[in-house]
Amino acid sequence: MSSQLHSSSVSGARAVVLTLACLLALSACKGGNGEAKASDEKKVDAVPVEVVEATHRSISASYTGTAALEARAESQVIAKTSGVALDVMVEEGDQVRAGQQLVRLDADRARLQVAQTAAQMSKLQNSFARAQKLAAENLISASDHDQLKYDLENARAANRLANLELSYTNVTAPISGVVASRSIKPGNFVQINTPILRIVDVSKLEATLNVPERELATLRPGQPVRLQVDALPGQVFIGTVDRVAPVVDAGSGTFRVICAFEGGSNQEPGAPRQGVLQPGMFGRIRIDHDQRASALVVPRNAIVDAEGDPALFVLRDGKAARVAVRLGYVDGEWVEVLEGVELGDRVVTAGKGAVREGSQVQVVGGSGAREVEAVADASAADDSKDDTATRQ
Repeated sequence: MSSQLHSSSVSGARAVVLTLACLLALSACKGGNGEAKASDEKKVDAVPVEVVEATHRSISASYTGTAALEARAESQVIAKTSGVALDVMVEEGDQVRAGQQLVRLDADRARLQVAQTAAQMSKLQNSFARAQKLAAENLISASDHDQLKYDLENARAANRLANLELSYTNVTAPISGVVASRSIKPGNFVQINTPILRIVDVSKLEATLNVPERELATLRPGQPVRLQVDALPGQVFIGTVDRVAPVVDAGSGTFRVICAFEGGSNQEPGAPRQGVLQPGMFGRIRIDHDQRASALVVPRNAIVDAEGDPALFVLRDGKAARVAVRLGYVDGEWVEVLEGVELGDRVVTAGKGAVREGSQVQVVGGSGAREVEAVADASAADDSKDDTATRQ
């Protein structure tokens, strides 16, 4: 009986010890999970970003626009008389000089008119010479003398007109340039005042921009112009501002700026073509009106524009700091920073959409990647030491 009681008491003691051990183990597991959660909360994933250092470089203030190129001089060659085209001496694309003969029309009728008026003029000249002798002897009235004088002047004018009509049968170029179009062929009958050729002087080309009035004080003749045309990708052509309109159009609020460029026909006929710009080409124009040789700039894609207040994310101790900036000139992919950053500051250019004030960042590419990673590793090591001390 006593042995049974002793066995029951030992079994009860063992049950109590096992129960306490389970409770302690459960408590230890809960404590471990709490420490793990705290450690996870302290570890925040770094945002991958790309950075570029603020640097000095030259930057230009410019106005950009688009326009089509036009020839400075263009002429429609008009037939000043009627007749059959016996010879057309030029083709489309030919270079011509001012005064060069282009078309020869049938001149038979005009020659006959010249001969007829010349004969009439000679007759009247003889009659007037006899009338002068008679007038000296008072053998002719003053009215008859004056009538012969005026008839002679009329005959001379008719003869000059006939010679002018004869000259119109040789159609000449009014300007130097290139034949852009030809609308007749040999044998065609040409009516008076009919356009038969078009000549374009492409040695000088112009592009007209309608510029907003706020730029009136910045643009002036002589400023350099850069042109890129869609038909010739990768090529840049240099020109100048030729003329600036002195008034602003009240309806559109713009003023005209005419830019001049060298064309492609300033050469002798038959020579290899030197220029490539041609009238009708559409291009993008940039006028540089101010330049700074050593401006503090950052990439344009680094700017964070929040409701008109530009800012940058600058890396400081491995974290992103949002810095308000004041901007200056914008030149292509670069923008000038007047206030907010200093030379050598690293600004976020890619990945800034996921960055917030104080975000831990990791540079993925660029010269500053290793430095930022080292700062991040040091911060992670400090966090690990704090976790170890907490567990101890």
